[in-house]
Amino acid sequence: MRRFKRLSIIALIAALLVITTVLVAAPPGGATPATGVTSSLLARAAVDRPAGIAFDRGTDVVMAVNTFDPGGSSGWHSHPGGAIVLVKQGQLTLYRSFGNHCEATTYTAGDAFFERPSDVLNGVNQGTTTTIAYVTFPSVPAGGPSRIDQPDPGC
Repeated sequence: MRRFKRLSIIALIAALLVITTVLVAAPPGGATPATGVTSSLLARAAVDRPAGIAFDRGTDVVMAVNTFDPGGSSGWHSHPGGAIVLVKQGQLTLYRSFGNHCEATTYTAGDAFFERPSDVLNGVNQGTTTTIAYVTFPSVPAGGPSRIDQPDPGC
């Protein structure tokens, strides 16, 4: 039973990471585009009934893997339903905008973090090796993007 739960959690995390990577759209006017980052969709599935947790009926769960070259940047963005991120390899410095200032936190291999739907952020690989991050988007509008490009907040 424990092994089944562990495999289910791993599968869910993998799916969420794929979703994150897949849906990087062209930036709208004033948005900051990603540079040195590739995103690959791992999986996408519709939520057809409420689960009593972060999943809403009529939404999709998306998983993606994001690969950041050294110096690569996600560009400023947000996620409509938030995100769960696991750093598999390398390091990722996450800048979060709070009004006119930013807070930076560096995550390394084995770390995980959450992004709230209201967060405006930019992930940057300030290391010298490639960073790989798995991302799960637990509540994406059905068929819609998991990422919303945002303008540079100037912090």
